[in-house]
Amino acid sequence: MNKCVLNRDEAVLLIIDIQEKLVPAMKQGEQVIKNAYTLIATAQKLGIPIIATEQYPKGLGRTVPNLVNHLDPGSVFEKISFTGCIPDVLRSIKTLGRKKIIITGMETHVCVFQTVRDLLKEDYEAFIASDAVCSRTEANYLNGLSLMSSMGAVITNTETIFFDLLKRAGTPEFKELSRLVK
Repeated sequence: MNKCVLNRDEAVLLIIDIQEKLVPAMKQGEQVIKNAYTLIATAQKLGIPIIATEQYPKGLGRTVPNLVNHLDPGSVFEKISFTGCIPDVLRSIKTLGRKKIIITGMETHVCVFQTVRDLLKEDYEAFIASDAVCSRTEANYLNGLSLMSSMGAVITNTETIFFDLLKRAGTPEFKELSRLVK
C-alpha cells in the first residue's frame, strides 16, 4: 500500500518539457500548464524540491513563462535525449535522497514515458499526474499512460496528489493552497 502514498518529505516534482513551441501542438496544453502550476505552488509551499527539463530549447523554446518564472534556474536542465534521466537530473534527484517522483509534462508517450521507465529502472517510484501530462493525440496519451502503469508507475491526478501531500484540511497550508483546486 505504501506505493500509493505520497509524503512531502519523500517527494520530488519533475516537470518534463512543457515548452513554448510544444504547447500549441497539444489539445490539453493549457490544462497541463494549469495543473503543473498547481503542483509547483504546492511543492514550493510544502518544501518539495522541483526539477525541470527542456528538450532542445533552441528549437522548442524554453519552459512556458507562467511556469519557468516560478522555478529556480539552477534546477532546469537542457537535454537532447528523450528521457529526462540525464546525468544532471539523476545526480540532482540522488542528492535529494527522495524516492517518490511526481511527474508532469509533455509528451506522455515519448519523453514522459521514457523518463518514467528510466526512473523505475533506477528504483524510484513514479507518480504520473494524468491530467498534467499530454500528447498530441488521445491514442498516444492513453498508450503512454497504459505503458507506464504496466511498468509499475502510479497513475493519479493533480487533485489526488494535492490532497495526499497535504493530508488534512484546516491547516494554514491547506487554507492558502485550496484556492488552487477550486
